[in-house]
Amino acid sequence: MRFLFALFIVILFSKESLAGINHTDSTFYPAGNSAIQMIGRVDFSRQDQPRFWAPGVYINIRFKGTYCILDISDEVRWGTNHNYIEVKVDNNAPYRIRLNNSTNRILLAENLQEGVHHITICKNTEADIGYLQLNGVICKQLLSPPKKPKRKIEFIGNSITCGSGNDESVIACNTREWYDQHNAYMAYGPLTARTLNAQWQLSSVSGIGLMHSCCNKEKVMPQVFDKVNMSGDTIPWNFRNYQADLVTVCLGQNDGIQDSAIFCKTYIGFLEKLRSYYPRARFVLLSSPMADKNLDSVLRKYISAVRIALQRRNERKVSSYFFSKRYHKGCDAHPNLDEHREMAGELSAFIRKTMNW
Repeated sequence: MRFLFALFIVILFSKESLAGINHTDSTFYPAGNSAIQMIGRVDFSRQDQPRFWAPGVYINIRFKGTYCILDISDEVRWGTNHNYIEVKVDNNAPYRIRLNNSTNRILLAENLQEGVHHITICKNTEADIGYLQLNGVICKQLLSPPKKPKRKIEFIGNSITCGSGNDESVIACNTREWYDQHNAYMAYGPLTARTLNAQWQLSSVSGIGLMHSCCNKEKVMPQVFDKVNMSGDTIPWNFRNYQADLVTVCLGQNDGIQDSAIFCKTYIGFLEKLRSYYPRARFVLLSSPMADKNLDSVLRKYISAVRIALQRRNERKVSSYFFSKRYHKGCDAHPNLDEHREMAGELSAFIRKTMNW
């Protein structure tokens, strides 16, 4: 059946201007409605206005009708930052939207064929750009949410895992804001998860390291990992909300070459803390896909030493995977969209074999 709609013409409205759209069958469903499915680190202290900072947090909506409108607020951090989201309607290609205001009502799709539809909305930009606050959705009839995949993966990392610098399809690198190329939805983690029919969660911050962060960041991953807002090191996260079957760790790019004994000891300590959060998960330690030859060689040695040390302590659910080549053709030497797809292909094959998925 053919869909009759102009999906890729994205229209953003203020609350006032939206009133002019003639949808007489509209119902506003607040964010606290149980039919709105949110996956990722979300602050639900206000059920009607959940907030989320992390890249890759995503929302699933099933509805009946011909259109859907999203009501979402942007922190507009520093008065200038504007988050991006990714929108996927049914089986159509996803598209990006830049939020332009603190309060936004976004016509995600219209003129759809009458019937049941599924929309996914994903936060493309990371915590440093500020939070998003879901207020609700407007449609004819909201339906029960889609069934979640049973498998759960968490991807821990830095800007690579965030999807930083990967998408220059609209705005070229270094022409506007540093976050204009962020696309978490098309980063290697969510791509891998979708390939393996798994839920995903990105626990990542650009510039962060295991023991040394770059770019004047004072915080390191072990310090902020237990927070909803990792960038601000605020709001404790309840790990019972998401018990991953598999956790990948991609750190070290921002640490650079460190004292091997101190780095490995810090890495082991972090993994032991992770084990306390995830008693049944398998850990996969990844090399940095954008590391140059010298750093790549060192990180492989560090990771191998960490894995062997843990296995000698009867930690059997730990593996390592080293990417086959350097991926650095995107903005600021990050992997681009095609390279993230290649990385996801490599990692998906390894996980499928390791986890028997």
